[in-house]
Amino acid sequence: MINGLRIINHNRVLSAKSAAGFTLLELLISMVIFALIAAMAYSGLNNVLLARAQTEARTQELYKLQMALTVIERDIEQTVDRPVRDEYGETQAAFVANEYGDYLLEFTRTGWMNPLNLARSHLQRIAYSVKDEQLIRSLWYVLDRAQDSERYDIVLLDGVKNLEIRYLDDKKEWQRSWPPQSSTSFSQIQAQAQNQPPAVPEPPGGMVMEIETKSFGKLERWFHLPG
Repeated sequence: MINGLRIINHNRVLSAKSAAGFTLLELLISMVIFALIAAMAYSGLNNVLLARAQTEARTQELYKLQMALTVIERDIEQTVDRPVRDEYGETQAAFVANEYGDYLLEFTRTGWMNPLNLARSHLQRIAYSVKDEQLIRSLWYVLDRAQDSERYDIVLLDGVKNLEIRYLDDKKEWQRSWPPQSSTSFSQIQAQAQNQPPAVPEPPGGMVMEIETKSFGKLERWFHLPG
């Protein structure tokens, strides 16, 4: 201090101004740059998450389709020649198929697991149908049904737009229904001539299924029937 006056160190003043921080304009520019980087990072992350979700959904749909076809194949390969009696008391063939009926396919299969050793048959009646774009597997716990026999439905697959099945007869020709409506077997003619009940037709030799789904389009699957 000289003559009552305080001498100010100019170097300290400059250092204080430098330590004061950014100006308002510099802060605005920094915030804009940070916002752009954050937006770009979020957009990239969002695209990755969407792609992952779509991949997982596609994988899940493929898994359900494979499981449905596996269940159908397991049922078809265990078909047995055992006619049944429906709830109206009429005899139904072991294997019946009609694209215009309540069920596209109905048949008897073996291999019904019985881990509890219950007093029941190892045979089971199975039916397949498509309703409201759902592939439904129906089953009964009894072969010869009564009026009060309950039916249990399980949805195997969603998004089914169309399902067509063809059946291979003994002449190596494909039929849309089974038993074939356009042909009469020798055993049926012989039974009619002898005034006997018509013979119950045997299951077809094979079948091919064409299924159209929303996710995978048209798919074709061949199935071999035993015997």
